[in-house]
Amino acid sequence: MADRVIIDTDTATDDTLGVLLAVLSERVDVEALTIGAGNVAFDRQVENAKYTLQLADAAEEIPVYEGARTPLVKEHDHATGIHGEGGLGPDLVPETDVPSAEGFAPEYIVEAAREYPGEITLVCLAPLTNLALALRREPRLGELLADIVVMGGNVHTAGNVTPAAEFNFWADPDAAKIVFEELAVTLVDWRLTLRDGMLDAAAEERIADAAEDSRFAEFYETVFRPDAPDDSPWDETIQPDALATAVAVFPELIEQRGAYAVDVDEREGLTRGHTVVDTNGVTDREPRIDVIKSVDAAGFRQLLVDTLVSGDPDRSPE
Repeated sequence: MADRVIIDTDTATDDTLGVLLAVLSERVDVEALTIGAGNVAFDRQVENAKYTLQLADAAEEIPVYEGARTPLVKEHDHATGIHGEGGLGPDLVPETDVPSAEGFAPEYIVEAAREYPGEITLVCLAPLTNLALALRREPRLGELLADIVVMGGNVHTAGNVTPAAEFNFWADPDAAKIVFEELAVTLVDWRLTLRDGMLDAAAEERIADAAEDSRFAEFYETVFRPDAPDDSPWDETIQPDALATAVAVFPELIEQRGAYAVDVDEREGLTRGHTVVDTNGVTDREPRIDVIKSVDAAGFRQLLVDTLVSGDPDRSPE
């Protein structure tokens, strides 16, 4: 685990919990947030990121760099059906007066990696456009970063945006292909999220009970609770971006991992963004992608509950 973290995000609902987890933890220093095209309209993502930092009293210390406003090649549809038009559900559309940092996000990533070689973990919660652009500016980027933790892909499971693909890889498959051809990364995928990245009914109840006393729990209730009658059941939410951030900041949660060759189908059509993982070693490609197979699901839930209820993710036992 590195001491410094940069979070590359397309800030919508689940991204915000990853940001809060890292910012509120004393384990790491969040150097910056970088924004790339993804979940919702780009300017909304920027405001959502700044609002999340304000919530954590960190907007003055942690800069927000604006990056790629479109994927490298292809057009994509936003995920407003999941996150709402503004990205934070139907009731919260923040407008901050926080200025963006000067500079282009991919260039900042390169400059930071050169300034602190071997010290920065890049946590990628968005499509991989900014990372691919940074790699084009600095081919040695993989050597300069301590780790690159990517939330994306669907290892041997159905996708969440098409039958073949998870949203982040589908949104910019050309960038994802570049990254997996040229870099060694730690992969937290959609299948792992469905297995170990849920907040269950008991966790939801604890967060709801704390909403009157915790601004983080109140924020969660505003952003995640669906527009439904009070007596409707709400059993669980899926937290892929918080899970990826937890893997980066609390690696002791990892239970099983494996090194595999991974590729991404960048072609337009039915299989756009599909994650191809050589689990049987039948290709001649180097198995250098660290695929996380399982994490401590109960420990992750406790970590996220502690973040939202007390604002202290470090309360969870190591």
